[in-house]
Amino acid sequence: MNLKKTFRSGFVSIVGQPNVGKSTILNALVGEKIAIISDKPQTTRNRILAILNEDDLQVVFTDTPGIHKPRTRLGEYMVKTAKDSMDDMDAVLFVTDASGPISDIERGIAKNLDALAVPVILVINKIDTVKKDALLPMIADYSGLCRFEAIVPVSALKNDGMDRLRSEILQHIPKGMPYYPEDMVTDQPERQIAAEIIREKLLWLLDKEVPHGIAIEIMSMKDTGKVVEVSAAIYCEKMSHKGIIIGKNGTLLKKVGSMARTDIEKMLDKKVFLELWVKVKDDWRNNNTLIKNFGYQ
Repeated sequence: MNLKKTFRSGFVSIVGQPNVGKSTILNALVGEKIAIISDKPQTTRNRILAILNEDDLQVVFTDTPGIHKPRTRLGEYMVKTAKDSMDDMDAVLFVTDASGPISDIERGIAKNLDALAVPVILVINKIDTVKKDALLPMIADYSGLCRFEAIVPVSALKNDGMDRLRSEILQHIPKGMPYYPEDMVTDQPERQIAAEIIREKLLWLLDKEVPHGIAIEIMSMKDTGKVVEVSAAIYCEKMSHKGIIIGKNGTLLKKVGSMARTDIEKMLDKKVFLELWVKVKDDWRNNNTLIKNFGYQ
């Protein structure tokens, strides 16, 4: 990395309600798949750090769990993680969804952000799902809730408006030294990324309430030289959910394993042997010990 006098570095937090596209925006900004994506709310459970490295720039983004009204202790942890992430930032991206009305929670978030001594950029995502005329009342409404540095309509999925968003972000990155090595793109350990990859595939393939009650534990990860052997446990909250996850004659679990193995091999750049087990832990989302054991701490 060429450390010129003009080198800039800083931290940017991405916040918003569940399922507004925060992870898609994060991946688009850094040009790599760091955060898992699904159409299910509350996909992200932990703070995820992703690093954009260029010759004269390093921006450290944090993708956070969606801010929502928690119904479990895991939910309380997720909301606290999101709110804590706004401290000591150089800028905050408040991501909203253009396809629906402004919720009471979003109004509350906007008012709380207005009290921060941090530049806040409003990102109205999913503009490909609405007519442009529908954005104007939404922009006017949001403008009355918070003194935003900028309001940027985007479609992260279609890469529309992302260049302008990037330009707005860079205006708030101060001069400074890099915080991380130039070849580092995330602070997530390989085990954590592998667990999230498995959970992502389950989110894609399962419906209704089952995905929210799933946690993944990487029990072992051993590089034998020729292949990386990964053994993972999928925890669910009900015996009936276990049967759904396994599927008839094990078909769904095999599909999860095949899809996850492909992505883990890309991450590790090595052949992977993946073994999956399904276990039941009743109401684990309200058990503080299990929440910590599964990495949410």
